[in-house]
Amino acid sequence: MSYGPVDLVVVKFPGNVFDGGIGPALRELTDQGTIRIIDILLMRKDDAGNVTTTEISELEGDEFAAFDPLSDDVPGLLSTEDAVQLAGALERNESAALMLFENTWATRFVDALRRANSELVLYEHIPRVVMEQLYAGEPETP
Repeated sequence: MSYGPVDLVVVKFPGNVFDGGIGPALRELTDQGTIRIIDILLMRKDDAGNVTTTEISELEGDEFAAFDPLSDDVPGLLSTEDAVQLAGALERNESAALMLFENTWATRFVDALRRANSELVLYEHIPRVVMEQLYAGEPETP
C-alpha cells in the first residue's frame, strides 16, 4: 500500500474550548480524499500552565460529533508527551488540536515515483506567511 506524505499540524484555539468549527472543513477534505486524518489529540494548558490531553474517543456530545469519524484515531501515535513538547506554542488558558494526517492526494505521485525507479530528494513545506510575504514583495523576517 502506498502512502502520501504525512504532516503534523498544531492548531491553536483561544480559551480552553473546542467548538468544532474546523470539523466541517476537515470532513470535506477527508470526504474528497484530499487527506486522511490518522490521529487527533486535543490539549489544554490551564491557568497554572499544566497541560492535559483528550483523545477524540473521550469527548462527548457536540464536541465528539465535530471530530468523529474524521480520524482513524490510532492510539499512541500522538501522545501526552508530544503535547507537552508542543505546549510552548500555547499561552495559559489556551487549547490546541494536534493532528497527524496523510496527504492522500500525493499517493498517485508516490506510486509513479516508485514505478519510475526514482527517489524523492526533498519535500519541504513552505509556511503560509512566507508565501504571503513573497507575493507581497516584503522581505522575509526571521
